[in-house]
Amino acid sequence: MGDVIRITGARVHNLKNIDLDIPRDRLVVITGLSGSGKSSLAFDTICAEGQRRYMDTMSAYARQFIGMMERPEVDEIKGLSPIISIEQKTVGRNPRSTVGTVTEVYDYFRLLYARASQAFSPESGKEMVRYTLEEIVKLILDKHSGEKLIVLAPLVKGRKGHYRELFDTLRRKGFNQVRVDGKLEYLGDITAVDRYKIHFIELVIDRLVPDSEDIARIRASAETALSQGKGAMMLYLPDSGKTEHLSRNLVCPDTGLSFDMPAPFTFSFNSPQGACPHCRGIGTVARIDLDKIIPDSGKSIAEGGIGLIGPKRENHLFRMLEAISRKYGFSLNDPIRDIPEDALNVILYGSPDLFRIGEGGETDMESFQGIIASMDAEKEQCERREKQKELFLEEIVCPVCHGTRLKSEALCFKIDGRNIAEISEMDISTLYEWVCSLPGKMSARQLAIASDILKEISSRLKFLMNVGLDYLSLNRAARTLSGGESQRIRLATQIGSKLVNVLYILDEPSIGLHQKDNLKLIDSLKTLRDEGNSVMVVEHDQEMMEAADWLVDLGPGAGENGGHLLYNGKPSDIAGSGVSSPTIDYLKGIRKIEIPSARRGGNGSFITLTGACGNNLKNVTLKLPLGMLVGISGVSGSGKSSLINQTLMPILSNRLNRSNYPCLPYSSIEGEGNIDKVIQMDQSPIGRSPRSNPATYTDIMTDIRKIFAETPDAKIRGFKANRFSFNVKGGRCEECKGAGVQLLEMHFLPSVQVTCRECGGKRYKPDTLAVKYKGKNINDVLDMTISQALDFFSAFPSISHKLEVLESVGLGYLTLGQPATTLSGGESQRLKLSAELARKDTGNTLYLLDEPTTGLHFEDIRILVEVLQRLVDKGNTVVIIEHNPDILKSVDYLIDLGPDGGRAGGMIIAQGTPEEVALIPESYTGQYLKKLL
Repeated sequence: MGDVIRITGARVHNLKNIDLDIPRDRLVVITGLSGSGKSSLAFDTICAEGQRRYMDTMSAYARQFIGMMERPEVDEIKGLSPIISIEQKTVGRNPRSTVGTVTEVYDYFRLLYARASQAFSPESGKEMVRYTLEEIVKLILDKHSGEKLIVLAPLVKGRKGHYRELFDTLRRKGFNQVRVDGKLEYLGDITAVDRYKIHFIELVIDRLVPDSEDIARIRASAETALSQGKGAMMLYLPDSGKTEHLSRNLVCPDTGLSFDMPAPFTFSFNSPQGACPHCRGIGTVARIDLDKIIPDSGKSIAEGGIGLIGPKRENHLFRMLEAISRKYGFSLNDPIRDIPEDALNVILYGSPDLFRIGEGGETDMESFQGIIASMDAEKEQCERREKQKELFLEEIVCPVCHGTRLKSEALCFKIDGRNIAEISEMDISTLYEWVCSLPGKMSARQLAIASDILKEISSRLKFLMNVGLDYLSLNRAARTLSGGESQRIRLATQIGSKLVNVLYILDEPSIGLHQKDNLKLIDSLKTLRDEGNSVMVVEHDQEMMEAADWLVDLGPGAGENGGHLLYNGKPSDIAGSGVSSPTIDYLKGIRKIEIPSARRGGNGSFITLTGACGNNLKNVTLKLPLGMLVGISGVSGSGKSSLINQTLMPILSNRLNRSNYPCLPYSSIEGEGNIDKVIQMDQSPIGRSPRSNPATYTDIMTDIRKIFAETPDAKIRGFKANRFSFNVKGGRCEECKGAGVQLLEMHFLPSVQVTCRECGGKRYKPDTLAVKYKGKNINDVLDMTISQALDFFSAFPSISHKLEVLESVGLGYLTLGQPATTLSGGESQRLKLSAELARKDTGNTLYLLDEPTTGLHFEDIRILVEVLQRLVDKGNTVVIIEHNPDILKSVDYLIDLGPDGGRAGGMIIAQGTPEEVALIPESYTGQYLKKLL
């Protein structure tokens, strides 16, 4: 029993009371069609039970909340280890979170720079030095023996003031001389200085000619100087007029600029001691974009030329603008370009001057704070106004720290000539090489301090490289990572933690990973296993299945047709097992995704993008053929998203859809007139609230509410269609606001979602649920799968058409009311695809998809390819960023970027039909395609 995890009677979601034994300390892959019950078994049964057992060890205070969490529907689970689940979710939306902070590598670099770096003066460029008292005494004797010397303690450095109190205090202490702005003065002759000038004041501690016999006097003078100067002192040589700066802290010997000794927080942009004060450690700041506020200076203010306020209306703001126009001699009907510049500045930024509002006897005098300032004043009053303001903002790199996020002092500390911001910009593979080279470049003292830190840094960087993330940099914002990237980052962090006897459960870690890097990922998972852990992976990748120690196959279908255990054994035993299932048939080669018999030639038109050079793109020229299914491939980090999602899509959307997307730099674009619409379908969630679901996203819910409003029960009660909405007050449960769940804030623990106690998760009030159509209330309908709903609403074409499209893209297993927060990135993308397919298209649309095979089984991919081919057959163009070889072999035209990721990528290295790309040896994608074609 100790060698297996024994699961008895698992019935969560669509699981059909299954029993199975899974060996411990093995790499186990759970597979099956999308919706077959893989996540229900791995996460909602095994992981949920592991978390429940962990929570049972918590305090009574925590358990009073945890008691409301439902235990998974399973009779018994034996042999369970502590569980760590790594799901397909982005690391976080916090703008402060970076790859370096999430992996903790940056924390080790902060420690390294705090203990082993050298400081360089930003003014002179020389290395800053620090001395002990004994070193100062020795320096005075060795360097200045026999010379006249004045020992000074710096008190005031470049500040204004009269300093009357300072001079009085020094006199009372018994001192009799100071140096003010380079001139020696007796304290008895000076009472104050000009308060409006900048001054430098030093206290004279001693005058001496150093000699070895005076060592006690020299030490006493130096100690007094350091005490009065707060760790700093100066040596003035009257014969030469030179000054030397000495300090217990770091000091520039030429200028006297002094820094405190660095600590780890000095290099933290999440700490007030290290963060840039202007951007507060974010690296970017928002500013008003005047081009967005005044998009057309040929229009007048009355016509709505100032986008923030719209066309002229009868309100106080426009009465104020009329007053400004009278004072400055222009009209609100004049084109904005003709308005005097000083008047326009008053309109935008305000003025303390008073303006006469109104005419005749009813006038008033008021100043004007300006349209831009008024936005800030109103942001607390009106959320809608705040969202409107965001349309006129642009995010720019912080002009003070230039995106480094740190104070300027932190950048003065260097190792091998590089500050911590410079090494954070390196891609991980380059950074790893630099770290490995450091021991040969460090002094013996530095190496003694840094050796253990460098060992930990290099091992963690190696883990990141092993999971295919060598193209990332430590300063990459965590919110810009894909679900697959963030999952592999957490995987690398777990490998680095060296835990044993743990059950790791991962959800498709191969997402976003090129076939070239897949073997690295598999080796990393085996490393986790070999250290004494059990690794369970929900996966569709064939290489992963074949490399696993154990395979669990669920199915045979999705939703209600799934949840059966079809195979539970070693992958090597499949051939002789006699078992047939969609997965096993594809593994045996009985089923396969066919290569198209002919490739389309396109419609002869192109979109040509020239000079794309954002991120790692190397001045790329993209010639995109239209009327074809076009694949964009390349290793992870080769520049696919930079070229398509961050350059091409924003340009086309801004021109065709009048959007305001930020765009990476490029030279020119031609041929955009060959399409009339561009639609992007990425993997971002369709909503961030549990109330967002497939029914609301596809607008099916509107028709369903109308159907329920027409029932006799609803008419008797006087219920209108909005009574059946869980987004507005009326028929919904007000305890959970129609979400069906409530969020419990836990002290020192993540927030927990629990079923609403008031409605039992049914979202509606009892009287709303009493209304039924064909024996089902509104909650029963939301609990139906899309396949069930298609049969239930077959008499309503407006609903059944949308449901048919949802089923055609492989989403028939989802329920109509499944919360958007529980959908994977691939499911969200296919929902967006189905919503577009349900609309009437023009036949001249450009569709941009980003890895739609996420979460898809071989059979689901076959269905998806058919759907995309139908779109192209209507005359549209589909551009698909993808790693999956089954998709890439099915496209008409393939554009491959590379050759590698990060700085080694950013070029188009192959383009043409898949057969043509397969002949190019520099293309990693081509090498894998050659085996399939």
